[in-house]
Amino acid sequence: MTDLLTLDISTQVDCLCDFTYNFYWQHNGSELDPGKPVEGQIDTHLTYRDLVEHLISGRDVRIRGNAGSRLGSSLGVDLKYFGGSGQALDAGSIFVDGDAGTRMGISMVSGRIYVSGIVAQPMGNVVEVTSGKEGYRCFRSITDILHNGMKGDEFNDTGNSFQEGDEDVPCLVLADGVLRDTVGARCERDVRIMAEGDVSLSTGILMRKGTIIVEGDAGMNTGTLLSGGTVVVQGNVGEFAGADMRAGNLIITGKSKGYMCANMRGGAVFVKQDVKVIPPARQCQPLDSDLKLLVDVLDTNRMDAMGYRKYSIC
Repeated sequence: MTDLLTLDISTQVDCLCDFTYNFYWQHNGSELDPGKPVEGQIDTHLTYRDLVEHLISGRDVRIRGNAGSRLGSSLGVDLKYFGGSGQALDAGSIFVDGDAGTRMGISMVSGRIYVSGIVAQPMGNVVEVTSGKEGYRCFRSITDILHNGMKGDEFNDTGNSFQEGDEDVPCLVLADGVLRDTVGARCERDVRIMAEGDVSLSTGILMRKGTIIVEGDAGMNTGTLLSGGTVVVQGNVGEFAGADMRAGNLIITGKSKGYMCANMRGGAVFVKQDVKVIPPARQCQPLDSDLKLLVDVLDTNRMDAMGYRKYSIC
């Protein structure tokens, strides 16, 4: 732990090391002021910004106490809103001497999170690997593994696996039964993710390439801000599926709830039912290329593919 910044807290605090500062652009500081000292800290006056900037510089942060929700949100993203490139950077690691709350590592793309205690579900875009630090569990970004491989890491005995061959598309199988948000966030490589079971919020958010197949249900905002690639849900999805989609494909074999395609800008959603969508999205005639996509991705026949309705900006 080089150049370690230590924060002692007497109470559980949300949004520690949150690179978005709890989506600052939505509240302009009314919910979280980056320059405000972290609540409940002992003998220091560190701000939320101090923690993030320390990690951006590639150095590590240690939290002694229980971290709340959204620990390490968008960890490793050089966010455009704050003048960055929008790409991944080599962030430092977070060490928690205690428990971590829900949505740890949501939309995380680099760095590592080490936790000595319990991690609540749903987690974020992270998967546990064997830890080289005694007394800590280690979590890496799913997107980091997809982009850069295992780097010598191994999964615990949970059924998770990553296969990267010279000819086949790299494939990450998530079989540990962990409920996750933002699976595959910001993926920019032609890879495949197989999630065996349900997922939670914002699957495929800001993904540009790759395929995610969910062998279960998905939560709200599935495919939100999808910018390429394909997300397949072999079950039902929650509200706002395909919201703010820019490109790519969202395929739903089950039912969907309301507000589908809200503020859609591009891409296509395929479902086997008539649904209400938010204009300007509307039902469109599938192209031959759409039917081929459905046949290939769903491993089905053309007759079955023809039963899907397409919703897009026609």
